[in-house]
Amino acid sequence: MTELIDYAVAGPLTTIDTVHKSALNDLPTEPIDICRRVHDLVIQPTDAKTLGISEQRFAENQLRPVDGIIGALLALDPAPLTAARAPDQRVIGTCRHFAMLSCALLRYRGIAARARCGFATYFQPGQGVDHWITEYWHDGRWVRIDSEILGYTLVAKPEDLATGEFLTGGEAWAAFRDGRIDAAQFGVYGTENWGPAEIRGNAVKDLAALNKVEMLPWDEWGRMDISYQGKTGPDYDALIDTISAVCASDDHGAIADLYAREDLAVPTALLP
Repeated sequence: MTELIDYAVAGPLTTIDTVHKSALNDLPTEPIDICRRVHDLVIQPTDAKTLGISEQRFAENQLRPVDGIIGALLALDPAPLTAARAPDQRVIGTCRHFAMLSCALLRYRGIAARARCGFATYFQPGQGVDHWITEYWHDGRWVRIDSEILGYTLVAKPEDLATGEFLTGGEAWAAFRDGRIDAAQFGVYGTENWGPAEIRGNAVKDLAALNKVEMLPWDEWGRMDISYQGKTGPDYDALIDTISAVCASDDHGAIADLYAREDLAVPTALLP
């Protein structure tokens, strides 16, 4: 029998090295307070460009393991992670950096947490924009929190996203298959990458994240590449149907078993 996935324990990309633990001594114990600290640790690339931050630092956007993200933060400013950084002293990263740091720090405090890959409906009217958030287990349910927008007014409660404000890749796929959304309105803002292939890709990435393997937004493996090229057919769509259903079930055994398939598991070459 497949064991339950322990989301309160770090995975390969959310492990925090002991050399960094002194920077976490004052880390809060409440989930929302932890995520509020993360809000002041990451800056989006577009904002970094506006500030004129050195181009050499933009490689921070490519960091996969949280340990590397924390290392980059401490190299810029050795203060504890509970100290808010000036914008130019924050690590340059995408929404995935916000989600991953939140997930890792929640797990560090023994709180069951996981990063989710999907689409936010609150950035652009009528569109689902490629996005990552975090969710943590509280009072018998998974609470979805977006550390990136905490303190903003894009939604009523960014610390507890309402149904429909964020759709995982699998949820978006199910909505597309049922005719509840227009897939052409789901994709990566500022690019030409919109449509069913983007939803398929995020469904596969979300399955990996549920197995505590949280990849970069642009990582590709398995049949993702040919899907983005429009070269997959009904059999691959049926596989995404399965991913959607299994991820929605929250059946840890089924999630782990499905991820173990050769074309769905992240290749070891992409892992630390």
